[in-house]
Amino acid sequence: MDQDNYSFEMTIAGAAVSTDRDLDVRNPATGEVFAQVPDAGQAELDAAVDAATGAFVDWKARPIDERRQCLVAAAEAIEANAAELASLFTREQGRPLPGAQAEIHGAAYWLRSTTKLDLPVDVTEDSDTRRIEVHHVPLGVVCAIVPWNFPVLLASWKIAPALLAGNTMVLKPSPFTPLCTLRIGELLRDVFPPGVLNIISGGDALGPMMTAHPGFAKISFTGSTATGRKVMENAARDLKRITLELGGNDAAIVLPDIDVDVVAEQLFEGAFSNTAQICVATKRLFIHEDIYDRLRDKLHALAQEAVVGDGSQQGSRFGPIQNEPQYRRVMAMLDQAKENGLTLLQGRDVPEKGYFVPLTLVDNPPDDDPVVTQEAFGPILPLLKFNDIDDVVARANDTEYGLAGAVWSNDVEQATAIAHRLDTGTVWINQNLQSTPFTPLAGAKQSGFGQENGQGGLLEFTTPKAIYIPKAPAA
Repeated sequence: MDQDNYSFEMTIAGAAVSTDRDLDVRNPATGEVFAQVPDAGQAELDAAVDAATGAFVDWKARPIDERRQCLVAAAEAIEANAAELASLFTREQGRPLPGAQAEIHGAAYWLRSTTKLDLPVDVTEDSDTRRIEVHHVPLGVVCAIVPWNFPVLLASWKIAPALLAGNTMVLKPSPFTPLCTLRIGELLRDVFPPGVLNIISGGDALGPMMTAHPGFAKISFTGSTATGRKVMENAARDLKRITLELGGNDAAIVLPDIDVDVVAEQLFEGAFSNTAQICVATKRLFIHEDIYDRLRDKLHALAQEAVVGDGSQQGSRFGPIQNEPQYRRVMAMLDQAKENGLTLLQGRDVPEKGYFVPLTLVDNPPDDDPVVTQEAFGPILPLLKFNDIDDVVARANDTEYGLAGAVWSNDVEQATAIAHRLDTGTVWINQNLQSTPFTPLAGAKQSGFGQENGQGGLLEFTTPKAIYIPKAPAA
């Protein structure tokens, strides 16, 4: 595949579809346009919804084992083309190649692993006179909208459970990272029956057009809380089901009994992995005053050692911010922190060309400073000193978000007790950034609605159907 001369097309009803309008795709390491993709409008969206609607009747009637086989075949197709996809991923998303490869293989793993889940039949009564069965049936056509930070993995989080449950789908990648998803759509045209999985690309107007479309029964959206509210408003007009995985301002609490030299690297990776463009990354690091200075200095040393650069170049550990609008938001936050007189401890210099931001620690800023209260979604980590457990739990919970959190301590029992007090959907103890296809990810407060992954995530793509079965014929 010649990436510089490749013609990327959408997949609708199992066929390639282009438009007379195109969107530019830029390499965030250079800021330069290197590809173009179709810019779908109402006509293309209607065609995709019609294709998914037409395919739904047959797809939902297929035995679940047949749907499982299609998902396994999809995983195999992705794995067979992993090298090509990873190279393309780095160019459009910016992440260094090892991380790109991990995401491609992770998506295949998610597709395959989700097939191990099943749709239960719950028996709520089995008496002498009747049996009551609750089945979980598919909803119809699913609208899936995927962000730019994990464009392939998060697409698999939606595709696998939705299709396994018997739904069909129209999926839209971010306009900043559409290439791998469109290419995967091409690779899967012969894997799923036409219309089961449709993938379209488009600009800012396409998302609202999709969430308002009456042909969708369900919206699965991953993105910012602000956009999630707009999605919910559109869904309310015709009572579409929704799953929203939104923003976070995740806190990690580090107790004084940990070994700084042992955990510093893990804390560093939990905050800055993917250039901190992870919804569940550590965004606020609370460190006990007894070890604050030592851990701060260790983290600063790690930042100074880490190479931030073009993800296609060997040795780059962290890539650029993925797109220019987000880059400008992160840089504005840094400028404001400087204006507020905060102490910034930064890593090595970054390339001048492209959307690069130096890894930055903020040394014990006030809790009410924007660098603490707002989600940077970039490599800015405030370090916050504490000396009292009740106080730090209150401070960690003092946010509108509630996605994930972490507690670090050699006393696992004490750490577990603290974990129960954090108002988040996920809490890690002595680890971070972990997820599995069998464990739900759900946000509390303004971090989401519904859940992804696990049995609960599968059931999000169904509705219960109770059937009352008499034990004797009608009189």
